[in-house]
Amino acid sequence: MDAHEFWAALKGRGLNFFSGVPDSTFQNAYNFMVEDPDIRYVPAVREDVALGIASATYFTGGLGGVIMQNSGVGNLVNPLTSFNLMYRIPAVLIVGWRGYGGPPNDAPEHWIMGAKTPEFFELMEVPYEILGPDDLEAALDRLLVNIRGRSVPGALLVRSGVIT
Repeated sequence: MDAHEFWAALKGRGLNFFSGVPDSTFQNAYNFMVEDPDIRYVPAVREDVALGIASATYFTGGLGGVIMQNSGVGNLVNPLTSFNLMYRIPAVLIVGWRGYGGPPNDAPEHWIMGAKTPEFFELMEVPYEILGPDDLEAALDRLLVNIRGRSVPGALLVRSGVIT
């Protein structure tokens, strides 16, 4: 799917406020988001800062999003568990999944985190969906039902090349 289709689906579901750290996994989609006048994006220095910024949307009746790479999941463990999960503050995490599939699909420094990324979300009981090339609408709807139904953050895992 292309970046326009991806962001149109998110905006169509009321998601238009994001914070985050750039990720090369979906560089074109990131650039598209930054240029889109209908999306408000606040850059962050780290993923935990981005989560705090995106979480503020909840207090205005909205749902914010975080753009990040899975290497930053470690930076989210404490704020997710001691803030978002504890106080039931939802957010959408759009996570570039570096290291998916292990060798030889990515650089060695991404292999372990690539294999463990879903396990981190399972351990924290954060719902997640794995975005496939042909299931954007369904994956997004399942995730949003889970997020809104449980008032928790949820993650959309995006493998390299799924969004062009």
